[in-house]
Amino acid sequence: MKGFFRTMFLAGLVVLAVLCCGCGRESAGAWEAVDVAMGTMVRLKVYGPEEERAGEIFSQAREILQSLEEDELSWRLETSEVYRINASAGDGKGEALSAEMAQVLQTCLELYEKSEGAFDVTLGALVRLWKIDSWAGGAETGEFQAPSAGSLEEALGRCGSSMVGLLPKDSWQEGTRLLLPEGMQLDLGAVGKGLALSRILELLEEEPEVSGAVVYLGGSVLTYGSRLDGGSWKIGIADPSDPSSSVGILTLEGQWCVSTSGDYERYVERDGVRWHHILDPATGLPADSGVRSATILSRDGLLGDGLSTACFILGPEKGLELAGEYGAEVLFILDDGEFVMSEGMEAFFSEAGRQGSP
Repeated sequence: MKGFFRTMFLAGLVVLAVLCCGCGRESAGAWEAVDVAMGTMVRLKVYGPEEERAGEIFSQAREILQSLEEDELSWRLETSEVYRINASAGDGKGEALSAEMAQVLQTCLELYEKSEGAFDVTLGALVRLWKIDSWAGGAETGEFQAPSAGSLEEALGRCGSSMVGLLPKDSWQEGTRLLLPEGMQLDLGAVGKGLALSRILELLEEEPEVSGAVVYLGGSVLTYGSRLDGGSWKIGIADPSDPSSSVGILTLEGQWCVSTSGDYERYVERDGVRWHHILDPATGLPADSGVRSATILSRDGLLGDGLSTACFILGPEKGLELAGEYGAEVLFILDDGEFVMSEGMEAFFSEAGRQGSP
């Protein structure tokens, strides 16, 4: 697994080097760029603009992704708002929120309530304990050991969005101060890519020359407008048993966000056991709901990203209810390969190989 992860990352760097300027001609009126951002591959196609303008759009998208990570979401970089919030944990004063962060956290904490705690952005202590991303990425060496029951219990005690405080209470405005208990750490990784898609969508909506676009960012996809030939967008759904192939496609018109959470994305295997990165806030362990992947189809990237995580943890029965509450569609692939989907998803999904490329 660690070798595969490294190979995919290096392949992305090679593609980026080939493109050099970040922009390549796909066909008349269509342009494509490939980049690496937020720890994953980014692929952006735009239809309509001239070459110079397409290059400017790609540069702006790259700046959006870089700023989002460095200025807002990273828990590692001292320049980011999440880093400052985490550094303030337990000081009794909290950290004043930007308008953007207040909006993000409002959505996240509402989803925490509606998912009965399945979605939780305060799992930083657990994420740091497991270090699944580091193991999957090859940064850790030696033999993987799952955390002990005692260390899990201690980390869980420092998690829980119900313990987050606000000054003034129940107010989500710029300057509202967020108070974290001592030892609590935010981790917005579960919504980072969806938020990035929402920000890129705002960029595209301000570009009248862009008639259509598609953005791939890890397990999240944004479609916008239409293809030059007027055809539908075709988005493949990865086979959890072989992520290089698809079990079916979504056929979409216009603007949609597709977010998938799966146990095949980042994981470590030992003695036949797969320890994946989607942690259940109720147990502190990798979620075990009988689901291999959960795909959400929605209009909002941030919400779709959060819902895919929540639905993966909740499983089909409760996940269907939660997605329906937000007006989103959901597709589950279960451990035995069975598909379970919302009624509305049936209109978009077909069980077939990828047909064409957006």
